[in-house]
Amino acid sequence: MNVVDNKGAEDIGKLLAHVKKPSRYVGNEFNVFRKDWDSAALRIVFVFPDLYEIGMSHHGLQILYSVINSQDGLLADRAYAPDKDLEELLRSRGRMLFAVESRRVLADFDMIGFTLPYELCYTNILTVLDLSGIPLRAAERDDSHPFVIGGGSGSFNPEPVADFFDAILLGDGEEAVLEIGLVLKTAKQSHWTRLVTLEKLTEITGVYVPQFFKPSYNAAGELLAVKSLKKGYEKVQRCILPDLETSHTPEKPLVPLVRIIHDRLGIEVARGCTRGCRFCQAGIIYRPVRERTADRVVELAEKGMAAGGFDELALLSLSTGDYSCLTPALGRLMDTFVKDYVSVSMPSMRVGTLTPEIMNQIKRVRKTGFTLAPEAGTDRLRKVINKGITEEDLLETCKDAHALGWKLLKFYFMFGLPTETLEDVAAITDLVRRAAQTSADRRLSINVSVATFVPKPHTPFQWEPQISIEEAYARIDLLKKSMPRGNYKLKWNDPRLSFLEGVMSRGDRQLSRLIEEAWQQGARLDAWTEHFDLNIWQKAAEACNIDLSQYLRRREFSETLPWQHLNTGVDEEFLRAELAKSLTGDYTPDCRVHGCQKCGACDFKEVMPVVQCKLKSSDESAEKEESIKIVADVNQETSVSHSTTVKKVAEQVVVHHWYRLSYAKQGDVRFLSHLELMQVFFQAFRRAGVKLHHTQGFNPGPKVSFSPALPVGTESLAEYLDIDLVEVISDEAQLLHNINAQLPTGLTIQSSTDVPVKKGSAAMKNRTCYQIRFDQDLSGEDREKLENFMNSESLTISKLRKGKKHVMDVRKQVESLVESGNGSLEMVLLSEEGKAASKPVEILKAILNLTDEQSLDMGILKVWNKSVQ
Repeated sequence: MNVVDNKGAEDIGKLLAHVKKPSRYVGNEFNVFRKDWDSAALRIVFVFPDLYEIGMSHHGLQILYSVINSQDGLLADRAYAPDKDLEELLRSRGRMLFAVESRRVLADFDMIGFTLPYELCYTNILTVLDLSGIPLRAAERDDSHPFVIGGGSGSFNPEPVADFFDAILLGDGEEAVLEIGLVLKTAKQSHWTRLVTLEKLTEITGVYVPQFFKPSYNAAGELLAVKSLKKGYEKVQRCILPDLETSHTPEKPLVPLVRIIHDRLGIEVARGCTRGCRFCQAGIIYRPVRERTADRVVELAEKGMAAGGFDELALLSLSTGDYSCLTPALGRLMDTFVKDYVSVSMPSMRVGTLTPEIMNQIKRVRKTGFTLAPEAGTDRLRKVINKGITEEDLLETCKDAHALGWKLLKFYFMFGLPTETLEDVAAITDLVRRAAQTSADRRLSINVSVATFVPKPHTPFQWEPQISIEEAYARIDLLKKSMPRGNYKLKWNDPRLSFLEGVMSRGDRQLSRLIEEAWQQGARLDAWTEHFDLNIWQKAAEACNIDLSQYLRRREFSETLPWQHLNTGVDEEFLRAELAKSLTGDYTPDCRVHGCQKCGACDFKEVMPVVQCKLKSSDESAEKEESIKIVADVNQETSVSHSTTVKKVAEQVVVHHWYRLSYAKQGDVRFLSHLELMQVFFQAFRRAGVKLHHTQGFNPGPKVSFSPALPVGTESLAEYLDIDLVEVISDEAQLLHNINAQLPTGLTIQSSTDVPVKKGSAAMKNRTCYQIRFDQDLSGEDREKLENFMNSESLTISKLRKGKKHVMDVRKQVESLVESGNGSLEMVLLSEEGKAASKPVEILKAILNLTDEQSLDMGILKVWNKSVQ
């Protein structure tokens, strides 16, 4: 396969001008590894099978990317599923999907590593493989193709997609990915066959090679057994990282240029959860709990924030409130970052762990919505699922949140849980109403999100049925009718999406035919409601003679489950016992506090719970209350100290130092939107240590004013931004050097000046010069059209802006338009502050009668801008 050369890379830039959001494909993130392609002994591309904004928010992929690139001789790049417009464009032009950094086609790599994050991304895997010229099924690949290897939380029942993968890793990847890389590098250097390489991969703990297992079915298509075809390889054991404290963690995070779903620095404080919620697959497949020390968390946060420049730090865990060192770590982090207007968030908190002390720390920078996950509406049903929280706990937490100033509560519930009645569903509304009554503030808003319960493999509820689409909608209707009016908002996951998720979640290998058929019929990006079409899947199921509803039925203990040959470490006997306890409402306590519950995950030699700070059991309540009192006193002192500091700062005279920074925007950064460009500068200022004044209020932001937004795709040598510095510039050259060192390729600060003072009250007028490049020289007909335009008195065009039609005379806006050679034009436009102006592309499209495609192929450069008094 030919690699993409420099000319090809430029061509990709032109290609991206034709998609609706090109910035998600340009790469150029800050802190990327820049490794030499030719000197790498093994090249891996990690693929997240969903859009860039989702994939760049995935913490695990960034870890593996850093692990590989930290090794000599190994190279890792990244790719993401294309949106439908890029897929169509690539196909129409006979192009292949490319990695975001090297822009090499994926077939050039030795290994393609797919993250399997959730079931509704399966068709995206086929899109990526097909756009890379790689056979969809592992059985159709030969020694010339890269190895296609999967991993992630979705790997614990990969059977629906097993036929598409050469191998799949179960469990933690930090160490296993290096072992896989070593085998593949040796195979490449020693010219092993594909079969020999796969056999070697089976020797790595956690590696599942699907072709060495064969499922068998009866005449009705029911799974009878999954037989191993390799002696000594009857079960695949999950790979477990024993120690999170010393494991590899990126100290310089990738910083995207694009606004992503979770645009923040994530620090994993703990891995695993043993609360024992019976619906939760993550609570099983990530056992046991392994924590980092508070010192290590603070160290990673300080290094990551300095290298990243984010305005938010997230403490990541399945249940961050259960992190034993949370109180000391959170206090230190807030004291470190609050002065820099950085917020600290904990996306996964549990009712009962949210003490007023912790909530008081969280609100020190900014208060967003306060999230609670009761999961069920009644105490009875919460006992069934082993949630371990009562209505009293929930209402007390709501009361505390109100007292500390939160105005928005977010509740998450499931319906369709085992033993659920309609009374349990109706109780959701009653609980929400009582939560609202804990506050006298009428401005309080409550968002309620509900979703269909989907039974997951390896959980106590893996044998339970899933309710139908019709039953799910009936529950939603019940909630819609009973939800109070006013400041209440009910949201729900589409039951049709949950239906397909349920099919895939407990599916077998027969579904690979269904996935391929649905993909052939146009299924793409199924996790996105705007793209999902259940009709496609139903037609595909009919074509494959598959009854989808059969995958939602109750399973018997005597049945062979499709994932039974994949071992999480938790014994099936434990899962059965937990299912039985759910029917009686018996509680299983957390093993970290109440001792081993004999789930089977630990061997107590290498694998065991790692809790860094002492935890208190319920038997030590008096001591616990005293410790909370001590913490409360400390936090009160901290809050008073912080308040005093703020008050002193407020009493001081604030001196503003405004400067105008002129900058150029060229190359791929021309595809950034104005909002994305602002974010890039804000993060660069933080990394460069530039201290800016901030706005006051709910969400303080840096005081920066940008020049009018450039159209996406336009380059410029004449942009500016005004910044309000805390201190006067003492060394202009050093300041510009420091900022430019933190900007991505294509953005360059050229100079700094005082902000010009506007004279008089008249609107400012501007003359702006643009250079327009075409792929080929202008024709005689084009020159005649340009001449006729300049000799005319008017040319009107119609534009839609914000839903309204505007008619504009573009001739009055063009001062000059001349040919400058090499297929280029120079255009000078006149504009007036506060009045709508036309874009060069709009004007030339009207003059030359260009199509939309031809207009997008133009290269536009803003050369200079001059004010006219």
